Amino acid sequence: MEPAIEATINQADTAWLMVSCALVLLMTPGLALFYGGMVSEKNVLSTTMHSFIALGIITLQWVLIGYSLAFGPDAYGGLIGGLDYAFLDGVGLEPADADATIPHILFMAFQMMFAIITPALISGAIAERMKFSAYVLFILLWATLVYDPICHWVWGPDGWLRARGALDFAGGTVVHLSSGVAALVCALVIGRRNRPGPPHNLTLTLIGAGLLWFGWFGFNAGSALASNENAALALVNTHLAAGAAAFAWAIAEWIKQGKPTALGVASGLVAGLVCITPAAGFVGPGWSVVMGVAAGFICYGAVLAKNKLGYDDALDAFGIHGVGGALGAILTGALAAEAWGGENGLLYGNKSLFLENLLGVGVAALYSFGVTFIILKALDLTIGLRVSDDEESEGLDTNLHGEEGYHMGGSGALVE
Repeated sequence: MEPAIEATINQADTAWLMVSCALVLLMTPGLALFYGGMVSEKNVLSTTMHSFIALGIITLQWVLIGYSLAFGPDAYGGLIGGLDYAFLDGVGLEPADADATIPHILFMAFQMMFAIITPALISGAIAERMKFSAYVLFILLWATLVYDPICHWVWGPDGWLRARGALDFAGGTVVHLSSGVAALVCALVIGRRNRPGPPHNLTLTLIGAGLLWFGWFGFNAGSALASNENAALALVNTHLAAGAAAFAWAIAEWIKQGKPTALGVASGLVAGLVCITPAAGFVGPGWSVVMGVAAGFICYGAVLAKNKLGYDDALDAFGIHGVGGALGAILTGALAAEAWGGENGLLYGNKSLFLENLLGVGVAALYSFGVTFIILKALDLTIGLRVSDDEESEGLDTNLHGEEGYHMGGSGALVE
């Protein structure tokens, strides 16, 4: 018989994780506003729905099977968890293991918020042209077949990448790289929009960016899983990287087109947040600024490249999350230091960590690319992925949801 877990609940840690859980939840409505402002006014509701419906679908998936696949005891060679925690069986008020200081059920809830926002990030690539029914099935399948396995590899108690020593503090590989690569596949498979227009309400986008920045303190600092010095470091690094990237993106625009834009600053700060995520608790503040500047310039270049390469990543999900996530994970392997709570990286004489993180980036990207492609092709052959040309022209809000985001006159009745 295994000995009973001897761990006690720490009230400060528990309080901080409950706050962090709420902060990460707020990021999904923030994402809805961030994305919603960048599409045309006839598609604002359909775009925000992509985020809000994930709150429902992925919550249920996580409780039924997702948490068990991601964090349950290993079922096969570090690749996937078993069904021990299905329907939250065995997920109670006690700590999950001897090192934990928070209730197991709270850890589950905190990780659920990550699972919710990750597939919602992908929706930026398919905005204004994907069937809602196809999207619903896609995020359900993607969460189960892509997110949960990668999460287990990196964060699961017996995950194979974790066992090899790869570091990902809060989701550079698990959340952003996986979703960003999936977004690229979506954009390639579903094709370009017929008549893309300019953002209809950048005020919404800026409000959404602010909410994302605010919620990201819970995303990164909460990933310390305690109210301690590591959480404090992650919080400071999060802010520094976001500010540095926002400024760097503005400078890049100023050089390239003569004018910095509000959309650019919003995109830049998100790129910085993405990049620092895997390193937030492993690098010093100085390096967080460097990572933010690098993210601002490199992700700006990645966004510009989509026009030359000809794919329509409508809201820059790949350029910001895919490229930013990969950049952050690679730099974590180079810049992490024992003095700041991690292991020494390449810069401090440990090339092994750099190589393991590089391996993690490559494997996660290839896996997400391949499985996402299979899911999309299967859906396209069965129910179809794309709305008709007429529906796209008229707008998805009225055709798919019977609503209008802005009703300027009349009784305000729903479209029949």
